[in-house]
Amino acid sequence: MREKFQAGNVILISIAHMVHDIYSSFLAPILPLLIEKLGMTYTMAGFLSVAQRLPALLNPFVGVIADKVGPRYFIIAAPSVTAVSMSLMGVVPSYTILVVLLFVMGLSSVMLHVPGPVMIRKVAGESIGKGMSFYMVGGEIARTLGPLVILGAVSFWGLEGTWRLIPFGLAASAILYVKIRKIRISDEFKRIDEKNNGKKETFMAFLPLFLKLSGITFFASVMKGALTTFLPTYIISTGGSLWLGGISLVVLQAAGVVGAFCAGTMSDRFGRKKVLVTVSILSPVLMGLFMAADTIFAMPLLILLGITVISTGPVILAAVNERKSDYPSFINGIYMTISFMVSALTVMLTGYLADIYGLEVTFRLSAGLALIAIPFAVKL
Repeated sequence: MREKFQAGNVILISIAHMVHDIYSSFLAPILPLLIEKLGMTYTMAGFLSVAQRLPALLNPFVGVIADKVGPRYFIIAAPSVTAVSMSLMGVVPSYTILVVLLFVMGLSSVMLHVPGPVMIRKVAGESIGKGMSFYMVGGEIARTLGPLVILGAVSFWGLEGTWRLIPFGLAASAILYVKIRKIRISDEFKRIDEKNNGKKETFMAFLPLFLKLSGITFFASVMKGALTTFLPTYIISTGGSLWLGGISLVVLQAAGVVGAFCAGTMSDRFGRKKVLVTVSILSPVLMGLFMAADTIFAMPLLILLGITVISTGPVILAAVNERKSDYPSFINGIYMTISFMVSALTVMLTGYLADIYGLEVTFRLSAGLALIAIPFAVKL
C-alpha cells in the first residue's frame, strides 16, 4: 500500500525545482538585449532553446542511473550549475559562447527534471496529480520570479553585471543539501536486475501513450513556446517597452502557477483526459482573442491564456508517472526527452517562421496549430 501524501517532502522537492527554474528562466526577458548585442536573427534566437534542451537526449540514461542511485544529489547540485551558466549570459562576447552556456544549463536541467517527478510520485501517495501540481507550481513560480530577478539585475548592474547573481544559486544548493539530503527514498530506485533486462518490453508497453502525448506536446508547444520565449520581443515589436514585455511574461507565468496548481488536482478528480481535452480547446481560442483584443482587455486574456496553456504539464506528468513500472525514472526520462526536444524544436520553428512572416503572423499560426492537439487528447 502506498504511503500517504507527504506534504513536507513534496514541498522540499518543489522548492528545489523553483530555485533551479528561477535561473533557467533568465533567457526570454533579456533576449531582445542579447539579439541586439550579438546581432542575432530570430532563427538564431530560436536555436538557443535547442541548445538549452539538447542534453534532454540523455534523459533516459540519467533515468537508468536514477533507478539505481539516490537521485537527490542531482537535485541539490542543479541550482549552482544553472546559476553560474545563466548569470554569465550578460558578459558573453559571442553567440558561440552563449550557446555553450545554455548547453551546460541544459545538462543541469536534466539532472533535476528526470528524477524530480519520480521522487514526487514516491512521496505523493495516491494523490499523484496533486503532487505534480505542487512540483509544477514550483517551476511556474520560478518563471514568474525569474524575469523580475533578471530585469532587476539588468536595471541595477547593466546587462554585463548579471554575474553578481551567482552567489545566490550557490547558497541555494547549500540550503538544499541540508534539507533534501534527509529524504531517504533512494533504495526504492535500486533494482535487482543488473543486466537491465525488461527495458525494451517496458518501452514498448508505454509506446502508445508516448505517441499520444507526443502529439499533444508538439502542437501545444508551438503556441506555448511562442509565448514563453518571444512574448517580450513581440510586445516590444508592437511598440511596448522592455519592462512591459517583462511584466507581460510575469503575468503569463503567474497565471500559469494557478493553472498548474489546479490542473493536476482536478485531473485526480475528473480524469487526465477530460482536463487535457478542455485546455486543448480553450488555449488556442484564448490566444486568438488575446491577439485581437484592445489594450484594456489584453491583460485579462493573457491571464486566462496563462492558466490554460501551462496547465497541461502536471496532468501529463501524472499520466506518465501513475503507471506502474520497474523502471520509473527510465520511463519518465523518455517522456522528458520527448517533451524537452519537442519544445526546443517548436521554439526554433517559431523563430524561423518569425523571420519569414513576422511575429504577429507567427503567433496566429501557432494558435491554429495548437488546435491539432485536440484529437490527440481525445484519443488519450
